[in-house]
Formats: sequence, structure tokens, C-alpha cells
Amino acid sequence: MDLFSIDTSKVAPLAERMRPRTISEYLGQTHILGEGKLLRRLIETDRLTSLIFWGPPGSGKTTLARIIANATKSHFIFFSAIMSGIKEIREVVKEAEDTLKYHGRRTILFVDEIHRFNKSQQDAFLPYVERGTFTMIGATTENPSFEVIAPLLSRCKVLVLTPLSDQEIALILQNALQDAERGLGAFGLDASPEALAFMAEQAQGDARVALNSLETAARLAPIDSTITLETAREAVQKKPLLYDKGGEEHYNVISAFIKSMRGSDPDASLYWLARMLEAGEDPIFILRRMVIFASEDVGNADPRGLQMAVSALQAFQLVGMPEGRIILGQAVSYLATAPKSNASYLGINQALAEVRQTGALPVPMQIRNAPTQLMKGMGYGKGYRYPHDYAGYPAQGYLPEQIAGKRFYEPKESGYEKSIKERMEWIKGEREKG
Repeated sequence: MDLFSIDTSKVAPLAERMRPRTISEYLGQTHILGEGKLLRRLIETDRLTSLIFWGPPGSGKTTLARIIANATKSHFIFFSAIMSGIKEIREVVKEAEDTLKYHGRRTILFVDEIHRFNKSQQDAFLPYVERGTFTMIGATTENPSFEVIAPLLSRCKVLVLTPLSDQEIALILQNALQDAERGLGAFGLDASPEALAFMAEQAQGDARVALNSLETAARLAPIDSTITLETAREAVQKKPLLYDKGGEEHYNVISAFIKSMRGSDPDASLYWLARMLEAGEDPIFILRRMVIFASEDVGNADPRGLQMAVSALQAFQLVGMPEGRIILGQAVSYLATAPKSNASYLGINQALAEVRQTGALPVPMQIRNAPTQLMKGMGYGKGYRYPHDYAGYPAQGYLPEQIAGKRFYEPKESGYEKSIKERMEWIKGEREKG
């Protein structure tokens, strides 16, 4: 007997066969499923409400829904948002109503990838969730705040599922090796601690990926042998980084990147840069954000920051990838370690707020242009003091009279801006001298 002699058409993948059947078999999510925790109490007291499971792939959303259905002796319906529409929703409603009417059993409707339903499809669930026709459990990898309509969201309890730890995944793999009924126990296989640790680490919290890797490693290893680290490396295929360029993780990672530069941590900045590049993010998008950052967060504390960012953008457009990563690395490390000031950013925002509040205040007469005799006769430009005739700093107002003396730009004590602040104070003193 060997692994290849099994009729695989009659055997589900290892990840499917090893799905936990009870709460006691389920590993992970102890923050909601541990003794005395919310979900466990809802199940044990049979007071389940409609739920939305939000978590990464392989964190156990579908399995948990099936376990809940078994524990509450409910009829379970699996409903895929990819394959179903309004017509299928009506069919499910009838099935749930008939199950309650003729068999006295409640229905748990598990809606996989609920974020893929459009607004009208999600609306179709509302009356039946409200009536209790079924208890809905939605599963999503996307932030439900953005992807689930507010009326439906308000009728569901959102539970966050976290990626499984390496230790939890290693235990899942060990159980699969030993389970003779559903796992690989019949083949007398073992795995070295290094191999288990490697497969668990490479799965990045996804139990399904880890079990798929183990199944492949088992096919590569002889019967009654030990799966070595070398075999595990051969079995593991590189898992794409979790990074949906249109989804929440995209915004999470770019946020981490910007905040790391703002916090002057070049190591973290380079790490998040690498994460984006490895996941296939458009380098031009990253560089544009760096140009904004150079003005918003570095500003006049180091005016060369903007020059560096713009030069990096132009240089990258010249050479492209893979060499462009070097240019990106240089610019990121420079901006991360540069002195920081958001004074210019705050200044323009405050000036815009003033304009929106006070409107188009009249330009002071002395700084108006007077290209015609008529305008000169009306006093345009009268009393204007040409700065070069007054050592550059005449005692003269430039703001509208209603907001004279208002300050928008307040330099900080960081980098070159400290010198700017000192110069502004000196200029103020010179003007006061007249």
C-alpha cells in the first residue's frame, strides 16, 4: 500500500477531511471560543444571533459555522456569494421555512464571501434576518465596515478571527499525521520538528495552506519514513503575500509604511516598502506617496527631502525594476531619517480654512497693481514700500485688514526649520523698527 494507490477521486483533500467537527477539536480563536467567551456562551446557551466572521483565509470561518450548526442541531446551508444571486436567495428562504415548518429545525445560512454581494443582494437578506427565518453567518476577508451595507451590519454581531499561530498550525499538522481515520496515520509517517515548524511558518496563519503542504510532502516521502526539512521545502510553494491592492490590506500596509517614515524608523520603513514591492504594488504609486510625504511630514525641516523624492520618481522612471528598488531604498531611508515638520502642511490648511470662513477679503490698496492712470487715481499701489529700498523688510502689511497679524505658518524647532523660525523672528523685529 502506498499513498498513490488510493483512489483520490473518492478522497477529499486532507484539509477538507481534517476539518474539526466539534468545539473541542477546534484550534485557535480562543478570544471568542474559549471557556466563558462570547461565542461559546452563545452556543452553549442556545442564544445564537446572526454573525459576521471577519478574518483572513484559512482562519476557520467555514469550519466554525459548521460546528455551530452541529452544536445547535440546526439545518446548515452553505451559500456562496460567488455562485448565487437573488433567485437562489428565494430558494434558500423557502428551504429554511419548510425545515422549520415540517421538521421543527432552525436553519443556519452560511454566506461565504458576503462582501462579494452587491447592495441589492445584501438588501434581500434583511427581512428574513429580522424575522428570524434563518440565522445568518456571513464570512468575509474584507473589512465589513466597508463591504457590508449598514442595515445588515447593524443586525449582525461582527466577530474578528485572527490568523492561527505557528504553534497552533504545527499541532494541526501533527494531528493530521497521527489521525488514521481522516488523516495520514495509516501511512506511518512522521515529521521532524524542523519540517513542521517550516510548514507552519510558511502557511502564514492559514491552516488550509499548511495541510495542503503536508499532503504534498507526504506524497514525496516514502511510507513509514520521516518528513524532513528538505522534503518540506520541496513541498511548500511560495504563498502570495496577503495584499489586495483594492482592499483593506492595501491601505493597512501603505499606512504602516507612511507612519514608519513619519516615526523616523528606517528599518520598519524599508520592511513595509519590501512588503509592497514583493506583493506587486505599483512602485509609481509608492513614489507618489513619498513625494507627498516629503512635503507633508518633512517639509522645511529638510527642504532636500522633496528634491530627493522627486528625483527618486524621475530616476525610477528612467531605470525601472529591478534596479529601481535601490532608488526606492535610498529615498525611503533618507526620508525616514530626515528631521520632521508638518508646519507647512498645517499652514496651508489653516489658510484655506480662513479663506472659506471669511471669503474674498479685499486686497490692501498699497499692494494692488496699478497698470492704468485711473487705477492710480483710485489709490491702487499708493504707499507701497519697495522692499529692496528698505533692506528687504519694510514695515508694511500684506494681509487684508480684517485678518492683519494672523499667523498660519509656525516653524518648528526641527532641522532647517529652526533656522527659518529664528529668521522670521529677526524679520519681525526689523519690521517693528520701522
